[in-house]
Amino acid sequence: MMPDLNSLVRLKGSQIKPAAEMLARAFQDDPLFGYFFPDASERKGKLPYIFKFLIRYGVCYGEVCATSPNLEGVAVWLPSEKADMALWRVIRSGGLSLLFKLGIKSILRQMSATDYMFSIRKRHTPFRHWFLQSIGVDPMFQGKGYASTLLKTMFARTDKEHLPCYLETQSEKNVSIYQHYGFKVVEEVTIPGTEISHWAMLRERTS
Repeated sequence: MMPDLNSLVRLKGSQIKPAAEMLARAFQDDPLFGYFFPDASERKGKLPYIFKFLIRYGVCYGEVCATSPNLEGVAVWLPSEKADMALWRVIRSGGLSLLFKLGIKSILRQMSATDYMFSIRKRHTPFRHWFLQSIGVDPMFQGKGYASTLLKTMFARTDKEHLPCYLETQSEKNVSIYQHYGFKVVEEVTIPGTEISHWAMLRERTS
């Protein structure tokens, strides 16, 4: 029997904060966030704000699922038509508060990098697709199959819809993991103004 989204937990408003804190732990050593916040203690304090916004955006416009109410792993998926963060969507999702919580220097770094990554995604996905905006597993639960559950469950839906999936990663070790699940590298670049490698990956739609 194929898995479906009913086997996961769709996040509710009350779960956004703890889910954001979990993703912050999972991404504490991520190269991109290390660029946004070079100081580790500052990064630890500010990442929850970013993920709180991203999760809330996903709850409003996409699918945000967890492996269980314990939030061992969380994935944020956006349909392509909602993946472009228009200003009014950002406002509705509480994005303006980030200006005060993250600082203008960090915001400018993020805007430059995300605009560039957005241009890559638009070039490779001029069609309907699902965008895996974020996926993370709490460090204490990594290696136990939670990420696999999150991915395979959503793939059951995207395969049924005959839609491709797109993701981005700045971690070389993640590339082979995603390749195992059918993603192919469509572009590998260095983000301008940084030393960060960026892989754009696409899982083609089923026939």
